[in-house]
Amino acid sequence: MIVKILGSASSNFHGVQYNDKKVEKGTGELMLMKNFPSFINENSSQEEVKNYLKSISKNEKVKKPQFHAVISTKFQQHSKEELTKVAEDFMQEMGYGNQPFIVIFHNDTENSHVHIVSTRVDKSTGKKLNDSYERLKAQKALADTLEKRYGISSEEKLEKLLNYQISSLKQLEILLERNGFKLTKNTNDENALDILKNGVKLKILNGNQISFTNNSDNNRSKQLKAILIKYKHLCSNKVFQVEDNRKQQSKLPEEKHKDDWKPKIEFESELQKKLRDIFGLDIVFHHKEGQKPFGYSMIDHKTETIYKGSEILKMNDLFEFTSEVMDKKLFESLKDYNLSDEIAKQVLIEYLKQENPENVPKEFMLFENKKRKNKEVFNSVKNDVGNYLKTQSNNSVKIIKSEEGIYYAVHTKLHYLGELQSLIGEKEYQEFLNPNQVGETRTVNQTESNEAKELSKAVNEMLFEWTKHSGTSKDPAEEELKKRKKRKKL
Repeated sequence: MIVKILGSASSNFHGVQYNDKKVEKGTGELMLMKNFPSFINENSSQEEVKNYLKSISKNEKVKKPQFHAVISTKFQQHSKEELTKVAEDFMQEMGYGNQPFIVIFHNDTENSHVHIVSTRVDKSTGKKLNDSYERLKAQKALADTLEKRYGISSEEKLEKLLNYQISSLKQLEILLERNGFKLTKNTNDENALDILKNGVKLKILNGNQISFTNNSDNNRSKQLKAILIKYKHLCSNKVFQVEDNRKQQSKLPEEKHKDDWKPKIEFESELQKKLRDIFGLDIVFHHKEGQKPFGYSMIDHKTETIYKGSEILKMNDLFEFTSEVMDKKLFESLKDYNLSDEIAKQVLIEYLKQENPENVPKEFMLFENKKRKNKEVFNSVKNDVGNYLKTQSNNSVKIIKSEEGIYYAVHTKLHYLGELQSLIGEKEYQEFLNPNQVGETRTVNQTESNEAKELSKAVNEMLFEWTKHSGTSKDPAEEELKKRKKRKKL
């Protein structure tokens, strides 16, 4: 989960209007209005909300009174209700908890997120709230919020990492970076290092606080080598390059062409993912810009030790390097799909071919992921697929036929792939397969129904005519039977 403070060019509280438009389009939902007077509520117009915020923000010293933040989760890992609670706690940690603010959930991107709009002017005193180092404070506030709500503590995680066995400062840097921390030189002491998390300084390390040890556990090394050799043959060991261009894409047009910018490069393979998921072994490649990796390190989270890869198994004996490249954003998206087997991979590739035939990843670039989506996501997929089959209007749903002739539904927004029959049921699936037959059956049934109605009508008319002439409503067959019985008695 991340937080971003958005800039504001004026004091018009355009964030209210921006989010109101999202609500009108159906891609936004007002989740919370807090600390507003009773006459400003969820039924108020955007102008009324804006005018109220403007009325309490009249301070000539504050040029940008609007506070506008976004809290985003990776894909749909947290529900809109969870994000709203996080946003409310975040505002409390920021010192804005008593300010009037609104929380709007957006569902128009792959990553679920909420917008928070408030004012930097204290509604009680009319004075400016302390917004010094606001972006850094926001990172700290979110970290504290997550720690209190989910038990996620950056400080505790860092202390655990600092107890790992390392043999060099470079290994410490790799370990910290792999877990979201950054190691930099301290500007005041050349013998000290700073550890940062999202730009916030968490700890200062003095030289005497870092201890290096040589890895001497030969039994563990032999065990790791056996694991590597075994899994090399159980999943793909082909390595491809992943380029992260998001930082450059977020720059202003005049900044994008600077020569000093370069994408962040990583190398990935399905073998790496398997080792991480099953054994807690994290493999990190070492490389120079634009070149094939020249070595790797292995972080063994089970024994809290970092190994030089070549001491376990030579890199070229373990991995096969390819020239394939994938964008980081696409890689993260595809990695989140529930791909349980090779057929699921082929179906996803077929979908990608239809979307962008010039840039289709190879099968080895898709990783098996048997983790099931939560109930909320699964129900959303079922509803969206059902509605799509009726209206053909949901751009997030695609129907793909596998080589085996089985139809699958791909939900591109929720990153779900599953057999169509399991999502809509047997009856609806047969109707999907045989729409003409269903239509013919309905026509036949309607015809038979009409014929039955006509026959019933004719019989009723005949009986009516008979009773009209006979003056009785008794069945003629019944009368004839009575006459016969009477003659026999005589």
